[in-house]
Amino acid sequence: MELSELTSIVSGGHDLTHSQATASADLLASSVVSPEAKADFLIALARKGEVPNEVAGIATRFRELARNPGLEKWQDSAIDVCGTGGDKIGSFNISTTVVFVLAASGTPVFKHGNRSITSKCGSANLLEALGVNLMADDATLRRSMEQLGFCFMFAPAFHPAFKEIMPVRQKLAERGQRSVFNILGPLINPARPAHQLLGVYSASILDMMAGSLDQLGLKSGLVAHCALADGRGLDELSVVGENKVRGFGALRETDASWPAETVGLSSAPLEDLLGGELEENLEILAALLKGKAPKGLEDTVCLNVAAAFLATGRHDSIKSALPEARELLIGGATRRKLEETREFYSKS
Repeated sequence: MELSELTSIVSGGHDLTHSQATASADLLASSVVSPEAKADFLIALARKGEVPNEVAGIATRFRELARNPGLEKWQDSAIDVCGTGGDKIGSFNISTTVVFVLAASGTPVFKHGNRSITSKCGSANLLEALGVNLMADDATLRRSMEQLGFCFMFAPAFHPAFKEIMPVRQKLAERGQRSVFNILGPLINPARPAHQLLGVYSASILDMMAGSLDQLGLKSGLVAHCALADGRGLDELSVVGENKVRGFGALRETDASWPAETVGLSSAPLEDLLGGELEENLEILAALLKGKAPKGLEDTVCLNVAAAFLATGRHDSIKSALPEARELLIGGATRRKLEETREFYSKS
């Protein structure tokens, strides 16, 4: 099938079947199909509005095309914690911090991410500064899981199929045109964890992303967006606005709104969450682990850890999970995990 045929289908307002969506991924990854044809398809799909069946179909194929790091041993109990990016708020690296807290708890974490595109300091930037080798080979990743309980997979090293679509994505981004690739990254973790906590840049895609993760067959997880009073929003749970949450897998019945007060926390100003350049974020992280960061940031990290515990089944509610989350964060366990990480990579 030609990509132009699929473009005609979505241009007519019709949804693609799962097999057609899968075929579109192969065509987007092809060196034979022209950049113009790829752009036309992506724009038409975005204008129609992607549905879970299409997103899951495209994600399924890109997962198959990804390099497999061989982490099946931990797959069934592992979680990924990430955001789509794109909220343009400039918050501190909350999900990256959550990774270390979860690892300190003994929860296996498969972190999949990239360098910063829309923020001053992305997950990969911070992790690299903390000693993590972004280009670690698969054997090192497996040792990292054995010894640290988490690993980081640098997206460009695992998705060679993205090479052919990158110039098209960049041109669309320059025009301010969103595409399915703005939401695809969190769905194509090459290690395929069974659980996920995903923050999204807009409440309008909550249902679609939860439906997509459901179709991808994950065991359980949550998709969240925090709506701020000024109309903006965060791609993660926080105590500075109203959290809108959708579940998938075992939590698919979850369709809730969680203002801070409903989970036993106090609301805080957005300023508590703001980060900056790499050096500033490293200072914030150090203060956070000593219990000396702004209260809103500490509570927000704890809230996300608690949600991850809910997603993996470690706790059955946010309220019951918060005390453990806070003790792990500021009681020394997470600081020790950071020290272990530096030591591990200094010897790898």
